[in-house]
Amino acid sequence: MARKRRQPIEADAIASGYLDHEGGWREPPEETLRLFRTILQPASDDHSPLTRSITEGTATPIAMPHELHLEDGSRLELHDHIPPGIPTGYHELLDLETGTRTRLIVAPERCWSAARLRTWGWAAQLYSVRSHHSWGIGDLRDLRDLARWSSNLGAQILMVNPLHAAGAGRPRQPSPYFPSSRCAREMLYLRIEEVEGASEAGVDIDSIASAGRELNDAPIIDRDRIHDLKMAALERIWNASARDRRRDHPLAEAAAYEGFALFASLAEANPGPWRAWPAGLRRPDGPEVDRWRQAHGDRIAFHRWVQSQLDHQLEGAGTEISLITDLAIGVDPDGADAWLWQEQFASGVTVGAPPDEFNSAGQNWGVLAFDPFRLDRAGYEPFIQTVRTALRHSRGMRFDHVMGLWRLFWIPEGAEPAAGTYVRYPATTLLDILAIESHRAAAFIVGEDLGTVETVVREEMARRDMLSYRVFWFEDVPPRDYPQQAVATITNHDLPTIAGVWSGKDLRAQTDAGLEPDLVAAERVRLRLSESTGLGEGAPAKKIVQEAYRLLATAPSAILTATLEDALAVEERTNQPGTTDEFPNWSRALPRTLEQIMAAPEPRAIATTLARRP
Repeated sequence: MARKRRQPIEADAIASGYLDHEGGWREPPEETLRLFRTILQPASDDHSPLTRSITEGTATPIAMPHELHLEDGSRLELHDHIPPGIPTGYHELLDLETGTRTRLIVAPERCWSAARLRTWGWAAQLYSVRSHHSWGIGDLRDLRDLARWSSNLGAQILMVNPLHAAGAGRPRQPSPYFPSSRCAREMLYLRIEEVEGASEAGVDIDSIASAGRELNDAPIIDRDRIHDLKMAALERIWNASARDRRRDHPLAEAAAYEGFALFASLAEANPGPWRAWPAGLRRPDGPEVDRWRQAHGDRIAFHRWVQSQLDHQLEGAGTEISLITDLAIGVDPDGADAWLWQEQFASGVTVGAPPDEFNSAGQNWGVLAFDPFRLDRAGYEPFIQTVRTALRHSRGMRFDHVMGLWRLFWIPEGAEPAAGTYVRYPATTLLDILAIESHRAAAFIVGEDLGTVETVVREEMARRDMLSYRVFWFEDVPPRDYPQQAVATITNHDLPTIAGVWSGKDLRAQTDAGLEPDLVAAERVRLRLSESTGLGEGAPAKKIVQEAYRLLATAPSAILTATLEDALAVEERTNQPGTTDEFPNWSRALPRTLEQIMAAPEPRAIATTLARRP
């Protein structure tokens, strides 16, 4: 039976209150509700087409005669129903009486399935994985080498942090979860020596490369310096290349890449937030932007070329192993996506999480999210392009904070998290798009379902063949009782490492930074680690790490992941939520080079354990 798929966005999408982690009812201030109602109210002259989503293989009644314009260019006359044989994809319904055009999304019932998977792999922060040839930061050649080594150890997947593009120029944003664009990639990840034209006669980047490799000696990644060096090298290669070497890579013609290249050229010449640019440059569709495009075509082409080189190098890494990429939940309000799609993002609010047992003040991640009403009016095109880019050259995608497909916690700009409330999203349509794109990419979807998760979220994820995300620190049951339809791990980028928990260094670091960690909960986690592994006080961290992954290997989950930080018994976590300058978040390099990691016995021991799981 066909499900009802249409999900209009209405004022009651705004939650008038919500249950907190203690079961108490919290209501936001009245001014919050007024603001959110204003944001979600469509403009009176907004007559853009709406979107309709149906399941593949179902016959769907329609009230008026329509002409269906299929994605492949063909057309069908429809009278009283949409027939069941319409292919999956994005089509257009034309009402022959009113002339109204509606985007018709025809989706598979489920995402591409990873049901037959039973494997393991590393979860890596690429920037931290430096080799002897890196320029102070892990790059896409390092990813390719890591992928090949992992595959030789028996891994079939490699999970990597978001590779989204940061803002133009300096300072470089370190967090991969605060991107300028989710439809472009971070230029710092280029291996410059493998860029097209780098080895041509007349191109001399040896001195720049030498300066770049000297940065490998610093434990903290200097993104600003790396950016300056790599941009200098890229410009030298670009300027020395013959004109016939500047042909656009096919991907660079995609609208999202063209838009990012245009934004990057504008941002270089106009430092600061785009909302403070000259008025004529603040919208991508204005006449002054058209004049800029004509006057600065070569610079825009340069940024397209950089993106094409990133795409090519990522493709190379993806041929070595099945990559699982990561999609951030929102974007930098001052970034490229927010400028390009400013009509589709919810202006005046940021996204975060309400107060809970781990953070009594709540969290404000500072990122923008889509306005569900205006996204619907745009035929979901920005979301489609975002997901499609994330799946390119990968066989899986981790959707950060997957609960955001159902609802997001909006916070008025400049306010504390306690002033926010939840806003509902059209989950059915968003999930349908995920299903279409996952099938087109032959890639599975992992939903990061940590924190406050409504029952419907995990039920629908399971029904749609999405993988859940299970973290040992948060689970009340042993790994042997984890679900099969899941990715299972000990920890992740926002949580302490095994060595950090065991030594107590993670707890001390939080206290020294002025945070207020839950001491009782921290001790409970440490005790559980001891009891689960059977090791007592005084056991070396390396032994605890190996036993913890031996325990993880009992999980029946489709995918098991191990972090390189754990393999090296690193005590510092990758990111400390709730901090900015107190910690070098997202900026610590691993204490050993990639060559040393590949020769070390500890990672191999973990690999053997996970590869031989029952």
